[in-house]
Amino acid sequence: MKPLSLRIGLLLYPGCMPAGLLAFADLLHAANILAGRAQFETLFVGVDAGHVDCAHGLRLEAQAPLAAAGLDALLVPGFWAESAARVDAALADNPGLVEAIARLGKAVMVWSYCTGVVLAAAARRLDRQPATVTWWLGDAVRERFPRVDWQIERASVFNARSASASGVNGYLPIAQAFIEERLSIDAYRDLTRLMVLPRPGRTHQAFQGVSMIGQQGRLMQRLYQVAERMPATEATLARLAAELGTTERTLARKVGLAAAMPAASWVRRIKLNQVSERLIHTAAPASSISADLGFASDAGMRRMFKELTGMTTAQYRQRFGMN
Repeated sequence: MKPLSLRIGLLLYPGCMPAGLLAFADLLHAANILAGRAQFETLFVGVDAGHVDCAHGLRLEAQAPLAAAGLDALLVPGFWAESAARVDAALADNPGLVEAIARLGKAVMVWSYCTGVVLAAAARRLDRQPATVTWWLGDAVRERFPRVDWQIERASVFNARSASASGVNGYLPIAQAFIEERLSIDAYRDLTRLMVLPRPGRTHQAFQGVSMIGQQGRLMQRLYQVAERMPATEATLARLAAELGTTERTLARKVGLAAAMPAASWVRRIKLNQVSERLIHTAAPASSISADLGFASDAGMRRMFKELTGMTTAQYRQRFGMN
């Protein structure tokens, strides 16, 4: 049974960017008003109670120490960083903070966004789980936190006890997910529109419109999410239909109408879009990308990718890559 309200700690620490915490609290306050009762309770927490000097010279008050706040969930914001070296420095400057997050009970959900995801990873709260982070940190986090299943091509990732999102506005998809769960999809749409930090827009025309946000209708959105999570070899119509609670025939018909292509081709494009995103935003070898995404063979992935884009993976990275 879900608790009547979720008690959510908004984490303050030296140098953190508090704007997202304040906006997150406002969204949940509005959700409570819309629901007519307290679905969410928020409070500012820190390693200790008291004043915390945040970014931009702002000083905010931590109402309770993290260890004694009795939380259901913790939201970890990001900090200003222009390089992986600056991220390493922030970790070195905050060992007590990382330890305090690590010592939270296993039942406490840890939600993080932007560079705050690195703090959650350092605290081992993302081990053996899929997670994402701001795209330019992709290679750095893969090297530093190999126990995490990094899926940088995704803007947000949700697990039973963790959530992670990219960008300084990454608190928005986290707020959206839990407002929709507690209230409804329509309730969230009444409160705000989804606003995640846009990634660099350069990509092949074959992948334009291939995103979860761009899908019309709940079935197409759910299909996109399920297909992204599945290894490519397992993303068959039969398996997808079973996961979505429908029949192969119905799924094929609805996808054909919505995507204007056969369902199998659309699912293949979703998986190849993941390849595209990793080629653009990381330096991982194509062979590693193929294995991570569950393609039957590296050669098969490269053949399908070239058939769709007209480019080899190396040519694609050279033209569109950010590295």
